[in-house]
Amino acid sequence: TAEARLRFYAEHFDTVEVDSSYYAIPAERTTHNWAERTPPGFVFHIKAFGLMTGHAVRPEQLPVDLRPLVDKVTSRGHVVPSDALRDRVFARFARSLEPLRQAGKLGGVLFQLPPSALPGRESWQRIEHAQAALPNTELLVEFRQRDWLSSDLRDETLDSLRERDLTYVAVDAPHVSSNNVVETVVAATTQTGYVRFHGRNAATWNHHGDGASSRFDHLYSDAELTEWVEPLRKLAQTTSRLYAVFNTNAATQGPDNADRL
Repeated sequence: TAEARLRFYAEHFDTVEVDSSYYAIPAERTTHNWAERTPPGFVFHIKAFGLMTGHAVRPEQLPVDLRPLVDKVTSRGHVVPSDALRDRVFARFARSLEPLRQAGKLGGVLFQLPPSALPGRESWQRIEHAQAALPNTELLVEFRQRDWLSSDLRDETLDSLRERDLTYVAVDAPHVSSNNVVETVVAATTQTGYVRFHGRNAATWNHHGDGASSRFDHLYSDAELTEWVEPLRKLAQTTSRLYAVFNTNAATQGPDNADRL
């Protein structure tokens, strides 16, 4: 059962990144149960719902009572959100975090921008809107468009995060030349260090149709993990909190990779 899996997981690790919230906003009862079923000090990081970050979502992914607010969809059936709907979604998401916040178990909200979010004013406005709509919540910002961390923009991007008190998310990802993979840049912009390991499966990264378990299908070798020992040690020396999270979600690769690291 979901309860048994979470209790078992919490016997081995002290933090988890919840990605199911990207597909649907969790109910408060659900997050209350998460808090109840984990020991003191356990930390949950919650991925922002897709509509919040500019990703495509379908009406059926919204909470039932918010679906009547959808007045326009694209030809592919994706929601075109009005300002009113977007505000309601943020408010509902914020409310869903409260049981974890009250239990002292809320880490940050992972705000993963889509590959279509280019560096510039519009993207920063989206990030700033999220920060204002989720007060007293740490925003963990992950870029998925290569230009953000190009040699020309890297310092500006990291400085802009620092100025806004936003936490930068570093990534380990396949070495491919496509625009939806950023370069691995080890840095921290707040007192939280956060690294997401997406695996290095270049063959499936841009292969559509097989789902996330195919894209992130990768069991790290000892040599690949060893590359991260010193960078993680240095991050630990310059931050108050450091999280290394594996997004390799085929079978048991996530916990297996974490154990080996």
